[in-house]
Amino acid sequence: MDAAEQRRRFDQLVLPHLDAACNFARWLAGGTSEADDVVQEAFLRAFRLFGSFRGTEARPWLLAIVRNTWITHWQQRQATGEVCDYDDEHAGEPLPGWHDGLPGPEQSLSRAEDARLVREGLRRLPPLFREVLVLRELEDLPYRDIARILDVPPGTVMSRLSRARAQLAHILTALQRDGVQDDPAATPRPDMERRIDPDTPATETGHGLQ
Repeated sequence: MDAAEQRRRFDQLVLPHLDAACNFARWLAGGTSEADDVVQEAFLRAFRLFGSFRGTEARPWLLAIVRNTWITHWQQRQATGEVCDYDDEHAGEPLPGWHDGLPGPEQSLSRAEDARLVREGLRRLPPLFREVLVLRELEDLPYRDIARILDVPPGTVMSRLSRARAQLAHILTALQRDGVQDDPAATPRPDMERRIDPDTPATETGHGLQ
């Protein structure tokens, strides 16, 4: 495939998923400034790697590269002490479920009047849980695609998603009780179990997708 044909195919298969890449990066980064850098770098990586891409479904492939690019940024910030560990120390603790009489997080995600509450609840989730919930509930990806993006077995996706929903329900319950003042400038729009080893940086080819 010559360069012109590769660029045409890249534009046809990958560019339509730019919005999904931007949304995912904003949820991961918690804002637009770093997310823009992540998306720009991820698309450069994707173009360099595109010669090895096989198939016609590019969205999981691209989102895996976005995630790996963001992990690299995260590790760089962690090395300077700007952020805590990717896998929150309390992420595995059991949490109470949604209180009786209140809607679950899935229902809340579909109700416009709860958008601000859910947006803030997702922002407060540990990244390990936020990413799987965003991919499933907001991007509406099937388990097999999420597993490819996160580079984990489908069973791990289901287990992590269950824990993420329970933790989000706990957070939303507290927010409904106490009220919430979110920061629209720092929070992405809702429409929009591999632990990170700081000694092993994420690589361009670490997405496990061909």
